[in-house]
Amino acid sequence: MIENENALTPQEIVAELDKYIIGQKDAKRNVAIALRNRWRRMHAPLDMQAEIVPNNILMIGATGVGKTEIARRLAKIAQAPFTKVEASKFTEVGYVGRDVESMVRDLVEQAVNMVKSSKKEEVQEKANLAVEEAILDILIPPVRDRRSSGNTYSGFAVGVSDEDQELNEKTRERFREKIRNGEMDDRKIEISIQQSPSASIGMVGPGMDEMAMMNLQEMISGMLPKKDKKRKVSIAEARKILLEEETSKLIDMDEVKEEALRKAENAGIIFIDEIDKIAGKSSGAGPDVSREGVQRDLLPIVEGSSVNTKYGVVKTDHILFIAAGAFHVSKPSDLIPELQGRFPIRVELNSLTKEDFYQILKEPKNALTKQYIALFKAESVDLTFQDEALEKLPNWLFISMQR
Repeated sequence: MIENENALTPQEIVAELDKYIIGQKDAKRNVAIALRNRWRRMHAPLDMQAEIVPNNILMIGATGVGKTEIARRLAKIAQAPFTKVEASKFTEVGYVGRDVESMVRDLVEQAVNMVKSSKKEEVQEKANLAVEEAILDILIPPVRDRRSSGNTYSGFAVGVSDEDQELNEKTRERFREKIRNGEMDDRKIEISIQQSPSASIGMVGPGMDEMAMMNLQEMISGMLPKKDKKRKVSIAEARKILLEEETSKLIDMDEVKEEALRKAENAGIIFIDEIDKIAGKSSGAGPDVSREGVQRDLLPIVEGSSVNTKYGVVKTDHILFIAAGAFHVSKPSDLIPELQGRFPIRVELNSLTKEDFYQILKEPKNALTKQYIALFKAESVDLTFQDEALEKLPNWLFISMQR
């Protein structure tokens, strides 16, 4: 299920995270172990796989110390579906905004896109050949022998000579080479594009949640007939449009949905940011809009429940949840006890020092200095940064932060 993890030990995962994130060894070690445990679970006996639950993680640290980046890079290493939500967006659940289940639907959407991209790569060569044939059919229509189809004209069979067929094939091959070499990218051709009808739904009655709205709109769109629209575009643009259509024809969406659901259930990572904003009781009127009410809504998702999505039902039992917050005003113990118990691993991230800022400017693969070197390289300008200048930048930063 998580194929690319089988060669990565926790030490190797930490080494990968070190390429982008400075410091925070404890946090890296804990997320690395959590990721490795997922691979171990998938290789455990089948009767035990359902019993092994992930150890969700609560990260505590100030803004900018690397909480989100650690989770995001971890998902990239695992090639796992990843979605980030802010807990404060759910403070008005049931009234305004999104419900807590939307985070699971977002995760499934990410999983579907990942699987579709993977499937597209598998059929890329086949789709490219089909696109070439479609463009050639527009430029040089193939010559076919109509005697084989039984067509006659004035009682005589209408045929095509072998020389004409051979000449047609040679011409098509010459044009095929020109298309592959990009020599005809600017030439305009007329193509037929199949457009899916868009169904817009106006006001609906109370009780229609986001999921019901999505399903209703998709159902109505599926009932409407599709229309063909002719467009005159360049061959370069036509290749992109037709390639999208051909890959869609070659991909089995039912298979994509099944694989995406499995991937979301067994490898998905949901990062809940600003969880400290919903810690403790608020002065709101009623439990539904209170911070504690939001925690009660989150609890069944984190504990493990079934969520309806437009691709099918998703069980959240084995999704890894990583929560994070600064906890300047509140503290983790202000969360309801049931939710605290669902995040057994707590990691306190260290505040960044001047030395950390210096290393951040110099060492990571995506360091700001390296980004600007690459940007100026596009202008044929060689940019360099002296160590003395990089050492002074953290000092100015700390002075500005104290003002």
